[in-house]
Formats: sequence, structure tokens, C-alpha cells
Amino acid sequence: MDGKTLPGAPGHNGLPFADSAAGALLDTDGLIIGWTPAAEELFALPAESVCGRPARELLADPAGWPGPPGEYRMSAWYGETVVRTGRGEELGIAFQVLPLTGTGAGTSAGPARFFVLWAPAGTVARWQQDQAFTRELFLQDRLGLAVFDAELRLVRTNTHLLPYTGLLPDLRNRRLGDFLQAPDAAAIERRLREVLRTGQPLILAEETVRTIEDPGDGVVMAVSAFRLQAPDGQVFGVTALFTDVTEQRRSDERLAILHHATAAVGRSLSVTGTGEELAAVLVPGLADLAVVEIAEAVFTGEEPAPGEDGLLPLRRTAVAGERAAEVPTGTVVPADADCAPALDASPASMTAPLRARGIFLGRVTVRRGPGRPGYAPADLDLLCEIAARAALALDNARRYTREHRAAVGLQRSLLPPSQAETVAVTTSGFYLPADTATGVGGDWFDVIPLSSARVALVAGDVVGHGLGATATMGRLRTAVRTLADLDLEPDELMVHLDDLVSQLRDEPSEPEEPTGPDGPDGPGGPGRPDGLDRPSRFTRPDEGGAHGDQRADPIGATCLYAVYDPVSRRCAMVSAGHPPPAVAGPDGTVAYVPLNPGPPLGVNGLPFEVTEIELAPGSLLALYTDGLIEGRDTDLDEGMAELRRRLARPGAAAAPLRELGQEIISGRPAHQLADDVTLLLARTHAVPPGNTAVWPVAADPAAVARVRQDAVRQLHAWGLEELAFTTELVLSELVTNAIRHAGGPVEVRLIRAGALTCEVSDPSATQPRMRRALLTDEGGRGLYLVAQLTTRWGSRYTRYGKTIWAEQPIPDDPQAQSS
Repeated sequence: MDGKTLPGAPGHNGLPFADSAAGALLDTDGLIIGWTPAAEELFALPAESVCGRPARELLADPAGWPGPPGEYRMSAWYGETVVRTGRGEELGIAFQVLPLTGTGAGTSAGPARFFVLWAPAGTVARWQQDQAFTRELFLQDRLGLAVFDAELRLVRTNTHLLPYTGLLPDLRNRRLGDFLQAPDAAAIERRLREVLRTGQPLILAEETVRTIEDPGDGVVMAVSAFRLQAPDGQVFGVTALFTDVTEQRRSDERLAILHHATAAVGRSLSVTGTGEELAAVLVPGLADLAVVEIAEAVFTGEEPAPGEDGLLPLRRTAVAGERAAEVPTGTVVPADADCAPALDASPASMTAPLRARGIFLGRVTVRRGPGRPGYAPADLDLLCEIAARAALALDNARRYTREHRAAVGLQRSLLPPSQAETVAVTTSGFYLPADTATGVGGDWFDVIPLSSARVALVAGDVVGHGLGATATMGRLRTAVRTLADLDLEPDELMVHLDDLVSQLRDEPSEPEEPTGPDGPDGPGGPGRPDGLDRPSRFTRPDEGGAHGDQRADPIGATCLYAVYDPVSRRCAMVSAGHPPPAVAGPDGTVAYVPLNPGPPLGVNGLPFEVTEIELAPGSLLALYTDGLIEGRDTDLDEGMAELRRRLARPGAAAAPLRELGQEIISGRPAHQLADDVTLLLARTHAVPPGNTAVWPVAADPAAVARVRQDAVRQLHAWGLEELAFTTELVLSELVTNAIRHAGGPVEVRLIRAGALTCEVSDPSATQPRMRRALLTDEGGRGLYLVAQLTTRWGSRYTRYGKTIWAEQPIPDDPQAQSS
């Protein structure tokens, strides 16, 4: 090889860069006697130009030739220097000098030749870094490292391949299936084959790893892998890194359960619903079985308090999970009044208290089956956090229950008796509050006896929900009764009621004071809706207005007012934005009254139109609020069609009102209602023609005597002789006043229907007024006598003047009963 190009550089196991470095052969004098092709490329000098020259001439500074440290040795030495290439560039290189001591190659004084390896200094530094990185990587104890050949046999691993028991002592030439469970090994190998096939690296793919000797629950490993290739592109293996992420996975699972619980618990303001949500959210993520027990007092909205024995009765409210059907519900079990968190390893169970604002409300217990691992302290912390959030929702439900019960109680106390019997109608009323976060509404119905055996039927709905709406309902119901007592025409009464609502809307109100962190829209209590979120053809009043309006709860309502006269069998009604009543005839036909609804109350300045219909005896009149015909999943037309169908079923017209009403509202569960439901059913009666008597009276005082005679004759015919004297006196006073103050024509009517009613009608619009007469006065005592001799008296305006009436009770007489 003297003076010739060497075929290649000899390899050396101790050299980090010997496989690809440039090489030169030197004699003992330092002359170049051999030159490799790699050296020609590195120095840009052919072998012919360098062979026979001293190697130091290649240096940028020939005087700085780095000789061996001390005397020639039989071992190699390393160094770095700067050379000048054939291109005139200065290049920093690292070199390694290898003494050659082969046969005949040297003497005992030292080697006969030297082989020098050259490589750029930067390349050598990278080789050294790669070697250090690989060496340190295999020494890591928190990272499993494995090198597989192309057949996925283990070539090399570090000592901590998997932080798991059951590994073989020597894993070389083993496959994963030799020590891992078959499904786990197959899953990992499937991913590694994909890396070998595509060359796409695998990044943190999570797989469960269980060994054959110790299956248990295993550990969760994040597997990353990349393909190994030779410089010529040949694939010869894959390297995989295993990271234990078991605790991280469990932490993520716990966090997901907490997020799910936070979102789920508290969606209901029902105590039972909150308990059911809590139990459901814990299974199966945290437990195989979850039991929620809540103090009895919570269900009535009260704060639980332990008894004298220090124990607190709990009700098992909700159970979820495996074998849940075997856990008794609705039972009462004793529990410590101050239950503390507890973790029991065998059986695997945990208990956490439900405590909010320092009040113990109940407890939640979770349990795992034998096939799952026991609970860790972190699991107990998670259960306590979920229980704390659920307890806040439970306390909100408790306080809402208390307020809701109070509002419903107030609402019911403001309504009339559910059943009533009058001469004109038999009625049955129903009120079903919606189970909503906004509280009960302002729906109401009423049955108001009027003069002359007539009756007023009322249905109304105040905008909004909560105690404010209930209080407004009470005010409006009182106003309707007061106006009805004046015997106003239906449209006139509605005008006065509309004026009242307008005045209420204009009243300034004090700004609502905050109620603490749980204010009206906070977690401690329900917010207040505007009640206008459902479009309807029977529109509620607009609650808009200036942003500076001080009223928090706008006043507005719809109302239907109907007056039924059993003598004429006619019913006059007027609507202020309220849905029309349904009429079921005795023959089973059902129709809605074609009334023209006016504007809702509070939108004053517009007239109201009266609709009058004739009802056959035994007809069924149904008044209701829109909560009956509108729901979360049904629109107005569907609801009206359903009501018509229920009223038209065979036998409905003659069915007991209580049963029929329960049937109508039974299909409307409270938790599905968008608004409260009010229903008033009224079955009409008629006064037979023979139970009334009418006489026209001439405008002559002499006609009073004839009126008395005719009245006594009629009372004898009815068997009411006992009332003759009183009736004569009453008619004398009323007819005389009418003739004296109003002139003619005058009409007298007697009605025998539950009571004996004496009516005197005249064309005057002047209302009579009772006054206290002095001893010297010659008159003025007539109405006083009428008031003393009858149970009730009054006057009402008519389209042709006025009518003064007075009632007397009828002695028990079967003939006095109306049909």
C-alpha cells in the first residue's frame, strides 16, 4: 500500500468513528505511505499528491503537529488539529493514531507503522453525543426502553422495561407474548408492526399491560416507537419506549368523573331528583354500587337536626349500579348526625357526608365488586369533593322545596274550594303547580254566586312565577270578586279590571335587595323568568319597557269572565287574552266557544267584546289556563285537540266532575309542565219555567196592591205561604220606590231557585241608597226594612236601566228544588 490509495480504513471496536473516517498510513518518520478514498474526499487531495510527504505538511500550522504524549507507545492516542485542504480551506478535524505492531511490522523499540483516522471535529462530537445519549437512555429507571429486530424479538432492553412484577430475568430473543398476557402483547405488537411497515412513529399510545404470572389489574403504559434503518435504507428493527401513566390515567378518570358530576348534579330542584343524579353519576366510573341516603327533614324543606339520642333518621333515596334492586329504598335507617368520610378496604367501600353550610343533609356510600381494585385515598378525596358539590345542589333543592311548598300553600289558600254546588252550576276545580325552578305561577279560578240565581265563572293567569305572581293573583281575584259583587256587565267588569292592572303596572317598587351569594339567580335559589318565552295566540302582555324600570316583576295577566243565568240558560263571557272555554253538550259534542279575545289585562285603551251562547241543561263548561294545553313538547293546537278528545269520550258529559278532571290532568306530570295547570269544570243547571213569575207594572201607585195580590197567589201555588207577608212588604217598598223615582215601565219577577228572589226593574240608572232616617222624617225607611227582612239585597245595572233584588231563604220543600 506504499504510495498507493488504500482500499479502505480498517475497523476498530474501540473507535467511535472508525467505520466511516478517512485514513492514512504513516511510517516511523511520519511520511504518508497510504491514503484512503475517504481521505481523498475529506482533504480534497489525491493519493499521488500526498504519498511520500510528511503528514505534518497537511496541517495549517506544520509546527503544531500533535505528536504522541511522551514516548511512542503501543496504545492509540487522540487529538484535534486544523488542516488545510486542497481547496485552500482550513478544517478542524479530530484524529486517532493507531500503532501497527503486526508480524514484521516493528521492533521492540516501537511500532513500525501508524494508521491515522481523520474525521471532521463536528462529526466526531456528534458521534460522541449519540453514544452518550444511547448509553444514558438504557440507564434510565423511569423509562422502559426496548430494541426489537424486524421479527419483533427483543434485542436489548434496559433494566426497567416495565415497572411490573412477573418479568423474565433475561429478555433477549424473547417476544412480548412470552411474558405478557396474550391480548396485551398482541395489541402492542400490532402497533409495532405498523411502525415497521409505514415508518410513521408511534407517539404515546396507551395500552394496558399485564404479565402472565401476575395478571391483576395491570398498569397503563404509554408506548412510543420509531423504526430503525441502516444507511442504505434497510429496515432492521424498531425501538419502543414504555412510560407508566397508570396514575395519570386514574387522575384523568377522576377528573372526568368530577366534571361529569358537577354538570349533572343540580340540574333538578327536586330533592329526590338530586339524589338520583348523584347516584347515577358515580356508577360505573367510581363504583359498582352507589347508595344515597338523605335526611327525612330535607324532603319537607327543613334543616335536619339529630334527635335526643344523637341520631338522625335517613331515607335511602337513590340506588344505582349492580344489584341495585336488592337494596331497599324508602326505608329509614339510623345514622350518626356528624358522619365523617370513611374508607373501608374490605369490602372495597367508601362513605362521604353530604354537608352544606355546616348542615349535615345525608351521606353517600359507594362500593366496588370483587373484580375491581380497592379504593385509594385519592378516590376518597374525589368522593368527598363530589359529595360537597352535590350537597350544595341538595341544599338548594331543600330551600326551593320549602319556598315551593309555601308558595303552593299560599296559592291554594287563595283559591276557592275545589268543589261547589249552586243553583246554576255544579263545579269542580283543579290546580296543578309545575315543578319548575321558577316557582308556582299566578293561575287561579273562581266561582262567584251572583244575584237572581246567576253565577260567575272565572279563570285567570298572572304573568310570571313565584311569590310575586301568587300575591298578584290574590289581588286580582279579590278585585274580580269585588267588581262581580257590583253586578257589572262582563265587558264593563273587564274594563275596570284592566284599569286596575294598569295602575299596578305603574306603581313604583323598591329595588330588590340582594339576598346574599345565593341571590335570586344564584345557586341558592331559582331565578325569575319573564313568563313570555312561549308564543301563543292568546298573548300575555309585553313586559318590555325602559331599561330604567324599577319593577323587577312586571304585572300582567289574562282572564276569562263568564256569567251563566240558569233562568234564561244563556252564558255571556268576555276574554282578556285568555284561551276560549270548551263546551261539551249532553249529546257528547264538544266545541270551543268562538269568542273574540281582547288584549291581555294591562294593555288598556281597547274594548272587550262579549260573546253570548245558550247552554242546554247538563252542558259541561271547561275553563282552563294555557298550562293545560301547552307544554314543553306540545303546542297550542295539539293541546286543544287533546282536551277536546278527553271531553268527547263516551260518558264524559255525565261523568262525575272530580273523576273527569283527574283524568284530564293525569296525563300532565308536574316535571313535564312548562306552566301551572288550572282547570274549572262546571255542569250547568236550568231553572224550570214554572219556577219564575213575571208581571209588568203600570207607573201608578195604585198598581202596588195588585202586585202584592199576584205575588201572594204565586207563593201559594209554590207552597211558600210562609214567605207571603215578607214578600208583600218587600215588593211594596221596591215597587213604590220605582214608580215614585223612575216612572215606568216597571217589571216584577219572582224566582224560586235555591232562594226566593224578588226583582223590580225600572228604566232609571240611579242606584238606590240606604240611609238612616230621622224620627221626624216621613220616609226613607224602605230599603232599611228590605235589608232587615231579607238575607241579601242589591241592585245591578242593565242595558235598559237597573234591577233591584232581594233574597229570602226557602223553607225545606222538595218542590222548591230546581232541576
